[in-house]
Formats: sequence, structure tokens, C-alpha cells
Amino acid sequence: MSILYVFLGLILLVVGGEFLVRAAVGLSFKLRLSKMVIGLTVVSFATSAPELLVSIQAAMEGFSDISLGNVIGSNIANIGLVLGITAIIAPLAIDRDFYKFNWPVMMLLSVLLYFILSSGGEISRMEGIGLLAILAIYLFLLIRRARKSAKSHPVDDGIDDGLSKATNFKIVIWLLIGGVALYFGSELLVKGAVELAVSLGVSERVIAVTMIAVGTSVPELAASVIAALKKEKALSLGNLIGSNIFNIASVLGVTAIIQPIVVKSEQVLTNDIWWMIGFAAVLIPLAFLPKKFEIGRVKGLIIVVAYCAFVSLAFLG
Repeated sequence: MSILYVFLGLILLVVGGEFLVRAAVGLSFKLRLSKMVIGLTVVSFATSAPELLVSIQAAMEGFSDISLGNVIGSNIANIGLVLGITAIIAPLAIDRDFYKFNWPVMMLLSVLLYFILSSGGEISRMEGIGLLAILAIYLFLLIRRARKSAKSHPVDDGIDDGLSKATNFKIVIWLLIGGVALYFGSELLVKGAVELAVSLGVSERVIAVTMIAVGTSVPELAASVIAALKKEKALSLGNLIGSNIFNIASVLGVTAIIQPIVVKSEQVLTNDIWWMIGFAAVLIPLAFLPKKFEIGRVKGLIIVVAYCAFVSLAFLG
């Protein structure tokens, strides 16, 4: 039954996330937000909704290892699995914004998360507020940079224009479907994960950083693969880096404000978070060596193999 709960939970999260993105974009058009702002903020928040619901649900039920493991594992999967597979499909071109702005913010938040967790053994409400404040500053700077860039280099923002014609009734229905699916999906996933961990004789943390993390990364995988197939290379890389930033700042920030997240498993600090920092850090040498400004198929394969090693060691450990 535990595997069925996990499977159904993941399906509901994917469905819920998709409907929430549609509703959020449709509502944003009604509020007359620009497509650029919708793409940089609304879509990023909506695609982080599965991680957010799972983390809040787990924290409220006392399984804070699932809250942390979900976000840390999701960030590892976004680079190790999603970025790797995307690069194998089509080599990824890297723009200057990646290493001058987005990557430094991701690294800053990754290292900051380590110091927050190692100093007090938890993410307190005040630290959650601090993470959200950093996110607000990041979004302000991101939108300002994007506006400057758009004036000189107009780009396709990947937002579906058809959603601008969605009726209020449709948006409400999408919101209801998305909200209900995300709520029950997170309930089933957390319940199934705890039962599965007990039956396999591993910790909830291991299930969270592997199975749950991959499941909640499905929206990013779909978006990035589609972008790569359409040759929108910068979009797929930006989508992943942005998702990692949102996972730490918004998912853990909001969850900690609702329910402080306590470190229960030592391996979160001694193992998992170092893998997350390592996968984030390795993007810079991969971006410049041996071929500059490109992550090609060979590099993508190396990243995927490293991710498989991480998953294997998590279960063996």
C-alpha cells in the first residue's frame, strides 16, 4: 500500500502543479502583469508548489527530515537528473546572467542553508522570514535586470498566450483542482513515504532525498526537456537555477514560518547538503571546461552518473 500511496501522491502533485500553473498564469494576465514578470515569478512560485505542500505537510506531522530532504534532494535532482538529461537531449548554451547573477545567488543560499542548519540545528521562524526577504531582493533585482535585457535583446518568454483568454470561471476551477490535488497528493505522499521507509528499513530522510525529490522535480524535468527540444536552451537552464533558489528561499522559508524545521538526522548535515552544494558548485567548471559557455552531452552524462552514485550511496548508507 505504501508504494501505491507514493505513486498516487506523486500523480496528484503533478496534476495539481499543472493546474495551479495554469490558474496562476491566467490570473496574472487578468491582473495585467507583463509576460516577463509572470515567467520570472508566478510560474516559478507555482512550480515550487508541490515541494511547498509536501514540506509543510511533513513538518506539521513531525517529519522534518522529509521537509529538508525533499528540498535538498529536489535541488540535487534538478541539477544531477534534470539538467543532466536535458544536456544529453540538446547541449545547453550558458548566458552571462547564469554565472554573474543566478549561480552566485544559488550558491549563496546553499551555503547559507548549511550555516543556518549547523548553527542551531533548525530553521526558526525568524530565519524563515530572512530567507523570504532574500527571495524578495533576488526577485526585485531579477526583474530589473530582465527589463534592461529585454530592451536590447527581446526574448521568447515561453508563456502560453492562450491563457490570457481564460475566463474567471475556468481560473477558479483550475485553482480548486490544483489546490485539492496538491493537498491530497502531499498527504498521500508523506504517509506513503513514512510507511515505505519503515518497510524498507531505511530512514524517512533517504526516501525524501531520492523518491520524493524526483517526484516533486517532475514539473522542472518536463519544462526543461520541452525547452531543450524546442531549442530554447537558456530557458531550460534558467528554469532549473531559479527553481533551486525558490526551493530554498520560498519552500523552506514559508514552511519554517508555519512550523520551524528541526534537523533530526545527522546525515542531512554530514552528507546530503554537501552533495547539494557540490552539484551546485560543479556547474561553474562544467560551464567553462573544456568548451566555454556550453554544457554538452558528455558533461550531461557525467552529471547523471554522479546523481546515480548519490542515490545508490543514500540507500546503501
